Amino acid sequence: MSQKKMAAPCRRMASRSLVQFISCFSRTAVGNTGFRPFSCSSVRRATLETKSVPERARSPWSLTAAVCLQRLPVITADYTPMEQLFRDMIQQVELEKSLLSEHELRLLQDAERLSRKQAGDYDSDEEDNHKDQDILLAQDLEDMWEQKLKDFQPAPRVIDDVDKDLTSLERCLANSLTLLAEQQVAGEKLWLLPQAQWQEGETLRQTAERALASLPADFKATFLSNAPCGVYKYKLPKAVRTESLVGTKVFFFKAILSDRAHPAAPNASFLWLKKSELQSFLKPAYMMKVERIVLQL
Repeated sequence: MSQKKMAAPCRRMASRSLVQFISCFSRTAVGNTGFRPFSCSSVRRATLETKSVPERARSPWSLTAAVCLQRLPVITADYTPMEQLFRDMIQQVELEKSLLSEHELRLLQDAERLSRKQAGDYDSDEEDNHKDQDILLAQDLEDMWEQKLKDFQPAPRVIDDVDKDLTSLERCLANSLTLLAEQQVAGEKLWLLPQAQWQEGETLRQTAERALASLPADFKATFLSNAPCGVYKYKLPKAVRTESLVGTKVFFFKAILSDRAHPAAPNASFLWLKKSELQSFLKPAYMMKVERIVLQL
């Protein structure tokens, strides 16, 4: 009998709907704690409110990707006085600890043979063995090599006319050079790193590659990263500034020139500059960002 009495409340609770059960729970357990009662109508109202939230407004900053393209040094730089002293010291140490080469051993043998011949202690059988051959002494070889060295003309390390041509890729072969392009920004022509505006559906890396490909010269470059290495932000002049477009954020990507480019068009506005020359063409705020990412090798 007692089991039937205990089972009756359970059957009544099971016959109720889930909404009635939750409402009952909210009136008893939750109602005294200060929490808002849960109901299906509140869930529906919250869903409608979520759908009615307007989309987030677009950023008033336009995105641009720029390429810091560098040509690495082609020849080694000149030694500093300290480097020259260290080089001479290392060469002297290596000379003192090195073994004699075959040519040096041959010089000693020729000198010994000559001294024995002058002293009358010379075996004529040695000449008989080489009677049909021309005897070429080590000293004769050195004279031939000296003459070839005098005839050899190395290419000049510095060409004044080329070094003064800022548009030439062959200038300052011992230094790193950075490419600048003349571009139109807000109605003003400026020297900048090659850049392009970001388009919907592409990554910033792809935008940077497009900026390089849009130049009138065929530059083959190796990008060092998929992520930008720096950013520069500037506002547009007040005359052209609007609520939907306040300014531009420029993201910099590093790239190394991997192959010599074909000659650019005669009217192409390019400059290949050393790091110390950039400040003469870039604005101070822009230069402050660019100098941090330019490789000085």
